[in-house]
Amino acid sequence: MTQHSIADINLLWGQLILEELHRLGVKHICLSPGSRSSPLTLAAASQTHLSTHTHFDERGLGFMALGLAKSSHAPVAIVTTSGTAVANLYPAIIEAWLTHVPLIVLSGDRPMELIDCGANQAITQTGIFAQYAKQINLPTPDYAFPAAALLTCLDEAIEQQTQPIHINCMYREPLYPSNVVPLAEQQQISAMRYLAPLASWMQHSQPYNIYHSQPSNSLPCEATLRRFVHGKGVIVVGTLADSDQPQEIITLAKTLGWPVLVDAQSQLRQHPDAIGNIDQLLHHKSSSKLLEQADRLLVFGGRFISKRLIEFMNQPWHSYWQVLTHSARLDPSHQVKQVWLSSVSAFCQANWHRSSQALWAESLSINHHKLNRLFEQRIDNNDFGEAQVMRQITRSYVGEQQLFIGNSLPIRLYDMFAPATTQSPTVYTNRGASGIDGLMATATGVAKGNQRPTTMVVGDISCLHDLNSFALLKQLETPFVLVIFNNDGGNIFNLLPVPNETLRSDFYRLSHGLEFGYGAAMFGLAYRQVDDIADFKQVYQEAFEFNCASIIEVTVTANQASDQIAELANWVKQDL
Repeated sequence: MTQHSIADINLLWGQLILEELHRLGVKHICLSPGSRSSPLTLAAASQTHLSTHTHFDERGLGFMALGLAKSSHAPVAIVTTSGTAVANLYPAIIEAWLTHVPLIVLSGDRPMELIDCGANQAITQTGIFAQYAKQINLPTPDYAFPAAALLTCLDEAIEQQTQPIHINCMYREPLYPSNVVPLAEQQQISAMRYLAPLASWMQHSQPYNIYHSQPSNSLPCEATLRRFVHGKGVIVVGTLADSDQPQEIITLAKTLGWPVLVDAQSQLRQHPDAIGNIDQLLHHKSSSKLLEQADRLLVFGGRFISKRLIEFMNQPWHSYWQVLTHSARLDPSHQVKQVWLSSVSAFCQANWHRSSQALWAESLSINHHKLNRLFEQRIDNNDFGEAQVMRQITRSYVGEQQLFIGNSLPIRLYDMFAPATTQSPTVYTNRGASGIDGLMATATGVAKGNQRPTTMVVGDISCLHDLNSFALLKQLETPFVLVIFNNDGGNIFNLLPVPNETLRSDFYRLSHGLEFGYGAAMFGLAYRQVDDIADFKQVYQEAFEFNCASIIEVTVTANQASDQIAELANWVKQDL
């Protein structure tokens, strides 16, 4: 091929790939700058169906794409150039794989003759994500490779895929054509013969190949249901998306007469008919003793935060059922169980009957209400602190607000202390690998994906990990409030049995002495620092009046949260 035709076929393949991705459901494409990925970048620039998002930091870009995919409920494409740019996506790809979020990485790469020979910015990119992404290695673009074969390769790999895919795109130079011609006009120029077999595809908007799935709902028969509910049962709800319709579990629980114990990620954590504070209630002797009587366990989802709840689930059961939307091993204790692959809605709407031991655990709800009164007294009406702010945030929802909670201490504070409300938010987390990297970038993607007012609560160390994502916050055009808990280091380590305080301080907490006001100013973000609850209430409410991102830094002492958690545990253990 001539140099001119190489640049043209590079662009054409990029356009075919992105057009087919759009037809397979992709709505957003995230790009970082780079030369080797130019055929894909130029193709994205000529696309009219995809929303484009750019960021200079590939690690943040990957996490932003993760957030976009979570909130838009659609696969998101990511374009990076060659070399370590691809490797920077690894943390986000791991998180997406573990939590079944469909990301599609399109990495520009050198051709084979430039790999492992000292060529600039060239590494072995094939298989770079190991088992965490399905691998497609495309040849260098060539008119001898049928366009239909390129499309069918994409269709087979992407259709119905719920985890990351890595499409490695090898390009020879030159990378820049003299003119960027849209795909719809390519049939009138030199590519006409190459595109001729795609004539019918060019006339409609469907993928080249369409795959039809088998129904996935696996439901027990009525006799099996009757046997299962003949006993003292408990429903436990783990990680679910708002689209899973988890509220139907509450209706099922009322039918059965069984209590519902919920995780922070269940979308039911603050539902008034659920036992939301189960982590703390398991401190309570009579409540814990009552739950030991349970002999039936029905679990929806998995990935639980509370170690006490996990320990409770690890006891012997007469019958243990788990409902999952896709096949996975989500039980670290490896219990004997039956796993039902079904949507939450279909499973809850099966022909259930009232349990023979309905309302066996009514006193659990009574103790749950007593526990909340204790929190009102010992947290809400006490000294300023992280738990107090978390409870204030979680009782202040208006309309379509959503909540993204950071890892380490913030998610545990929400799980332990959030109050019940009649209006609960959609809750987002990154709890697949539970890392503290990329959290702000993910939350930004969530906000961009559905354009809803968003609160994010994050710790200071997590914020320092992802400081580049202040640039992404600057791009937002909807209300977004970033609440930073600054306790000068890793407060979570105060709760762990580190041998002595010197080790804890020097190697775990890592006090930094920093505040985030100057960082906010550098990126032109609105910023306030607060150290009492009255100021927080006012500033937090005002922040939602503006269609942009705001930062509220909550300053507390290093031991405030950990000391309060220990104190509250002692109160609960004594009695309610």
